Amino acid sequence: MLYLIMWKVKFYKTVRGDFPVNRFIEDLEMRLAAKISQSINLLSNNGPFLKPPDVKKFQSGLYELRIRGRVPIRIFYTIVGNEYYLLHAFKKKSQKTPNKELKVAVDRLKELI
Repeated sequence: MLYLIMWKVKFYKTVRGDFPVNRFIEDLEMRLAAKISQSINLLSNNGPFLKPPDVKKFQSGLYELRIRGRVPIRIFYTIVGNEYYLLHAFKKKSQKTPNKELKVAVDRLKELI
């Protein structure tokens, strides 16, 4: 018998009540937003079984969802129990992840825990 397990994916919420990753996605053109939606669904359906090149462990407790394409997108997330929290998203413009983007994700991770 096959059991379908889905992991809950939530958007990080700021103290002001904003959802920055959701806002980031809404500001993109529809084609890119649809591609991100597919990647989030992959995460929801596969959870910890999702492997590179779709996800990468960045540091302890912090992972990145990797959306490939002409404009690569990265979404930092963490796992609390069986719930995945999308912390921060950005367009990747260089080979190395900018420290500014990493700092935002780490700060939100600390706030969440």
